[in-house]
Amino acid sequence: MSLTAESVNARVVQVRGHEVSVRVRGEGEPLLVLNGLTRSKEAWSPFTNALGERTVVSFDAPGAGDSPAPMLPLSIAQLAEVALAVLDEVGLGPVDVLGYSHGGAVAQQFAFQSPERVRRLILVSTSCGAGSTMGSWGTFDSRAVTSKAVLRSDVLSTLWRAVAISTWSSIPFLGAIKAPTLVVCGTQDRVAPLANSQALAARISGAELVTLPYGHDLQRPEPAEALARVVETFLGRGAWEDPLAGSWADRFDSPAL
Repeated sequence: MSLTAESVNARVVQVRGHEVSVRVRGEGEPLLVLNGLTRSKEAWSPFTNALGERTVVSFDAPGAGDSPAPMLPLSIAQLAEVALAVLDEVGLGPVDVLGYSHGGAVAQQFAFQSPERVRRLILVSTSCGAGSTMGSWGTFDSRAVTSKAVLRSDVLSTLWRAVAISTWSSIPFLGAIKAPTLVVCGTQDRVAPLANSQALAARISGAELVTLPYGHDLQRPEPAEALARVVETFLGRGAWEDPLAGSWADRFDSPAL
């Protein structure tokens, strides 16, 4: 996707009493992307560059990137309210929603709290929170978290977000999510092991599961391109409408990607 200066709109908005740095990029059908624990909105660039023509809305959660730290810790439900307020501020109604890692928890909560605003849901490298299969942050690829990213994420706010997801669980409401859902996980993911994505796909009615031959960090350039292809297929084909057609997701479960 070729982007001009006019097709990227970065600004700071006031939502729920917080200053939130937002970026709206590209043109076409809208996709809201929700980020990981310490990541800034710029981390989506490899994925966004590999997408087709879509309007991608990203933002820095309070305390990450260019968004100032909140006075008090925010729960997963409150972060979902921030996401909703961001959509209101940029003038978008129903959108497709993609949540990565910690953002996957926010995406699940958002789909439950505001189902009328979620057309399709994509959960990447994530879990249901409390009750999930534990991984190890010590195995996270250190190349994926640069010193700049850590410095731009308020340490206390990062701790608060970690506590928020550790005390939150989507298990009670996963069965109530009605949006067509795609779950994506790296087969080598040791932070949010594959068992978590399998559980999400099993509990969300009609959800598809796709595995990619990578670790947790599907935002790095090579896995981001593979993820973009899977997401484009899911958003573009609507295969969930025809259960007799078989699962298109099967063709992505291959190390050949």
